[in-house]
Amino acid sequence: MRMQKIPDASALTTWRKSSYSNGEGAECVEVADGLIGIVPVRDSKNPHGPALAFSAGEWSSFVSAVKRGEFPT
Repeated sequence: MRMQKIPDASALTTWRKSSYSNGEGAECVEVADGLIGIVPVRDSKNPHGPALAFSAGEWSSFVSAVKRGEFPT
């Protein structure tokens, strides 16, 4: 995996909060859609902080693993 760090990705695009977020502002992950080949991911509690950028394939593999329950909560 070749992850990149984006120092301030707040102006990149529209961010979307995880559907698993509890709505109370805790432990929220946001992803940015619409960028070709990469998926930026950030902590919604720190929108001007750094974001991590994953390849589209890496992100898809991660989401699939989460859906299969491969990561204990």
